[in-house]
Amino acid sequence: MVRIRVLVVDDHRIFAESLAAALAAEPDVDVSAAGSGPAALRCLERAVAEGRRFDVLLVDADLGAAAGTVPAQRDGSGAPPPGSDGIALVAGVRAAHPAVRTVVLAERDDPRRAAYALQAGASGWVAKDCSLQRLLAVIRGVLREETHLPPALLTGVLRELTAARKHRSDSERLVESLTPREHEVLRCMVAGLGRKDVAARLFLSPHTVRTHMQNVLGKLGVHSTLAAVALARRAGVRPADLPGDVVERSGQPA
Repeated sequence: MVRIRVLVVDDHRIFAESLAAALAAEPDVDVSAAGSGPAALRCLERAVAEGRRFDVLLVDADLGAAAGTVPAQRDGSGAPPPGSDGIALVAGVRAAHPAVRTVVLAERDDPRRAAYALQAGASGWVAKDCSLQRLLAVIRGVLREETHLPPALLTGVLRELTAARKHRSDSERLVESLTPREHEVLRCMVAGLGRKDVAARLFLSPHTVRTHMQNVLGKLGVHSTLAAVALARRAGVRPADLPGDVVERSGQPA
């Protein structure tokens, strides 16, 4: 019998333990539980080291909300909305363990957050109060590369994903209007570099970098570096690769 290894990630201990116990009663399911995102990542790494990788993560959409650790939403950046630290975990697992399928467990249906979850790499969005048989069907389905959403959410999620694609296309067109040097400056901004660091990296004077940054903001139609970075992320602009140390040329910068 092929066994399915499931990790339940929820900071509500009673719920996590109850769900784990219900799943463990299935003859083909091995289940463990973690109470936080960091604990879940440690479980994943330990399982890899021991040669017993997890197949599916069941992640609480509101992971961390009870402890007040939910990160604030970044305006327009594509980051998960308030209360969605679990969705941020989905993105981290997708990047570090791409073979693991994730299913988000939610207290309520929310098309926007479900769309965020899919964009982050989730394979499903399921109500916490769904039946055990429904949850098992979703677990087995995502292992067959299926995507599972409640029927009532489909229209709203498709609308959100369509709007996200439009925003991305609009952002891409604006980014394409930048000169190669402005694009370099924008990548440095996405990497979190300030004006002086950008100047050192690109061997330009701070005054020149300031001019380039102003041009970038103007062409992108935004009024702050934060907004420029958010738009750049939507357009898929990658941050500049940062070496361990910035090497400066001898002499004065240009």
